[in-house]
Amino acid sequence: MARNAEKAMTALARFRQAQLEEGKVKERRPFLASECNELPKAEKWRRQIISEISKKVAQIQNAGLGEFKIRDLNDEINKLLREKGHWEVRIKELGGPDYARVGPRMLDHEGKEVPGNRGYKYFGAARDLPGVRELFEKEPAPALRKTRGDLMKEVDAEYYGYRDEDDGVLLPLEAQYEKQAVLETVQKWKTERESRLSGDKQPEEEEEEESIYKVHKEEPDEEESRDEQEGEEGGVTFIAHVPVPSQKEVEEALVRRKKMELLQRYASETLQAQSQAAKVLLGL
Repeated sequence: MARNAEKAMTALARFRQAQLEEGKVKERRPFLASECNELPKAEKWRRQIISEISKKVAQIQNAGLGEFKIRDLNDEINKLLREKGHWEVRIKELGGPDYARVGPRMLDHEGKEVPGNRGYKYFGAARDLPGVRELFEKEPAPALRKTRGDLMKEVDAEYYGYRDEDDGVLLPLEAQYEKQAVLETVQKWKTERESRLSGDKQPEEEEEEESIYKVHKEEPDEEESRDEQEGEEGGVTFIAHVPVPSQKEVEEALVRRKKMELLQRYASETLQAQSQAAKVLLGL
């Protein structure tokens, strides 16, 4: 009996020792990073958080979990990311490396940087949730209006048509149409020639139209006859198509205009009215 009791006590002691060792292994992570004062332990908790983030990121890739489960996982991942940031700050305070500067960026399974808004990031299937995709869709940039200078930069010899013949298509087409036009013109000339020779020409009054540039001769005045005679004597003939005033008529018009100017300047309105009435009576 004493031997059995001794064995029981030994087994109990071993069990308690195992619990103590297990408790040491499964030591709980401090709630606040500031409670940890040892750099190795701070590094340990940071690695533990990264491991939990990796597991949850792998789970959130499954779009069949449902909207609510995906939202909960995404919230937990963002909470772990904030906690990781606190531990990185604590590690830097304890004299460790600055992971915020030298650490890698947060990437998704496609190697792209995880999108987010104001620190909150979306992972996996969370990016396809209703209302989330619209947050990251960029509106197309408005088309920039080109200035006159930008348009002038694109103007070259091709703009003015100097390179239209370089494609090898235009010249053969022009030659074809030119040949056709020449044949049509020659055929028309032959037809007209045959009609003239056969006497089928239409009356001249119907065929020829009156030229708008034809000068109609009228009975010349004395002044025009004198101008023509002077032109014949000088060897050059001038034909006046409008009535040209003589020197005497020009002098009379100048005197008349001068009188009117003096009358308007120095005569009164009554005198001007009387003068005008006298001219009307005299027929001037």
